[in-house]
Amino acid sequence: MNIEPLNKELYNRAKALGITSIELGFSGGNDEGYLNVTLLPWDQNKRDDYCKLNADIENWAWGAYSYSGAGDGTEYGDEIVYDLVNKKCSTKEWNMVRETKEFGKVPLEIDNVEAIESDDE
Repeated sequence: MNIEPLNKELYNRAKALGITSIELGFSGGNDEGYLNVTLLPWDQNKRDDYCKLNADIENWAWGAYSYSGAGDGTEYGDEIVYDLVNKKCSTKEWNMVRETKEFGKVPLEIDNVEAIESDDE
């Protein structure tokens, strides 16, 4: 996923609140996209300002990234971090992988009937 430039007004508001990192956690896989915004460090004394900024960043991110979440049911996601102190950005992606294990074959049994012999024995 390409990192989009952070909106200047959101950047200035975050810096004014003492926020050092903005993390966007996108996830999807079931034809719905989700986004979790994390502002660090969290300051409980500025809760209302943080919540408003969090909502505004979420609205901006949905437009900037157009994340659909479409998929085949296998969960996946992208994480983007805007480091406001070092003025660096990073991204990583993740996905869940289906793992199938076969445990061999046994004769088919039917209630009140002896085991049925298979044709390939």
